[in-house]
Amino acid sequence: MNMIVRWLPSVLWMAVIFYLSSRTGDDLGGWLDEIRLIIPSMEGFDWGHFVSYFILAWTYLWALRPKRLTFLVKFTVVLLCVLYGVTDEYHQSFVPGRTPDVMDIRNDGIGAALAMLALSLPFVRRAYERLCAKYY
Repeated sequence: MNMIVRWLPSVLWMAVIFYLSSRTGDDLGGWLDEIRLIIPSMEGFDWGHFVSYFILAWTYLWALRPKRLTFLVKFTVVLLCVLYGVTDEYHQSFVPGRTPDVMDIRNDGIGAALAMLALSLPFVRRAYERLCAKYY
């Protein structure tokens, strides 16, 4: 039962990503266009993928529940995110008005890698360790 509870956030977040991937580009729009206006140099960067996979990386880390945050654990989390990103792009190939894009997979990987890199910041790592101690 404990394993199901640990993996539930990841499964739910993957469902959110799947749902968003099934929407057409016109359906999505919104606040991501506003970010591009604020930071014009980030025109080619897809913030939706970045944020989605940043969050997915944290949910995977929560599910894996490692005793130590080693490089291998962080690499595994990023790899899982990129693999899910590949399946997400394949899914988008069936959605009218959407096409698979290798740059989206790049943005997925960047989001996941930065989520794991954030654990190098002492205050983030301490907060993560306190949370783990509370719920593990």
